[in-house]
Amino acid sequence: MAILNLLVAFNGSEASEAALRYAASLAKQRGAHLTALLVHSAHDTFDTTSRWIPREARNLLADAREGIVSEIVQHFERLRPTLGLGDNLALRTQKGRVDIVLSDTARSFDMLIVGRPMRGDDEHVVLHPDRIALLAGRPVIVVPEGYDVEARHSHAALAWDGGRAAARAMSDSLRLLEQQGKVSVLTIGPPAGSLDDLMMHLKLHDIETVHEEWPAGHPLVESIVSYCGRNDPSLLVMGAYEHSKFRDDFLGGHTAKILREISIPILLSH
Repeated sequence: MAILNLLVAFNGSEASEAALRYAASLAKQRGAHLTALLVHSAHDTFDTTSRWIPREARNLLADAREGIVSEIVQHFERLRPTLGLGDNLALRTQKGRVDIVLSDTARSFDMLIVGRPMRGDDEHVVLHPDRIALLAGRPVIVVPEGYDVEARHSHAALAWDGGRAAARAMSDSLRLLEQQGKVSVLTIGPPAGSLDDLMMHLKLHDIETVHEEWPAGHPLVESIVSYCGRNDPSLLVMGAYEHSKFRDDFLGGHTAKILREISIPILLSH
């Protein structure tokens, strides 16, 4: 998959700024166009259309929402000169349900880059990368706050169980893996299908492979998080929600746990 048209979600948080810088770096490497999208919800914690709410109060609430959006736009414009993309960078704002708008919009782009949700995110602009990856049908890269896009890394990591979601993530990330030139394939227990076929496939794409494995029954989240903490790969590639989103939410799914605990960018595909 060529990477020529990127979408980044920007909501003014520290993590979204890291995502913007990551996306800008990727766009410069690829000669790609980057669109930053600020989606803001019109949802209120109570019904401001009620006749019991004075007009003056409704106007104040509306002004507060607009003020939040205006501050985020101003923050983006202060960052713009530092990104070095010139006319290849555009900003759009749109009102709506944040996850839905981002998912729908991402389908017309090669890739979506988002920041990891932060505890202090305003409710009108907060997003959920795991839901977006489930809905969008496009690869989503989640960037943690404070990530250094200038850091140099020797390899990427691919979480592999041989399932459909892992295969989709591997395919969606091939251009990035080719650029890195080396990938550590992480498995727990015997994966479905032939591991040799995967290694040959990556080799034919000029990607050097290393196999890191743990025995069946080894804790998946702890294994992946610990490996990435020790080896600092440039990117973790993994399939999202091989089971249903409801089941993973109910049981505290692996995807959500890894997103919370890992300190490097993660490419999710479903």
